[in-house]
Amino acid sequence: MTKFILIVDDSPTIRASAEFTLTEAGFEIREAEHGQDALEKLDLITSEGDKVAMILCDINMPVMDGITFIKEVKQTKHRFIPVLVLSTETQESKKLEGKKAGAAGWLSKPFKPEQLVSVVKRFVR
Repeated sequence: MTKFILIVDDSPTIRASAEFTLTEAGFEIREAEHGQDALEKLDLITSEGDKVAMILCDINMPVMDGITFIKEVKQTKHRFIPVLVLSTETQESKKLEGKKAGAAGWLSKPFKPEQLVSVVKRFVR
């Protein structure tokens, strides 16, 4: 069974940057473009016998935004997967909204690669 980190972001550049950083640190990555895509990928990954160890999620995305996605995930069998928000949003009100939805943490974009790896390593062993 492989443990994946699921990166959910509508920006191909951010997904590629986070994937490169985490792959270099030894993590396996899957990607989704928005919340609805991520919900489908979560089910697909687990149906293949693999596991998502952590989710990195943007807030501002089309189709399904990050806050809605986090709330949806926390209502499914995937509710125990830690979700780290990776967003340009920095307002305390947004951070509080993310925490209330079930986010385990918040990192601002642009991120420092070593900071991203450090935070992910705290959640994924």
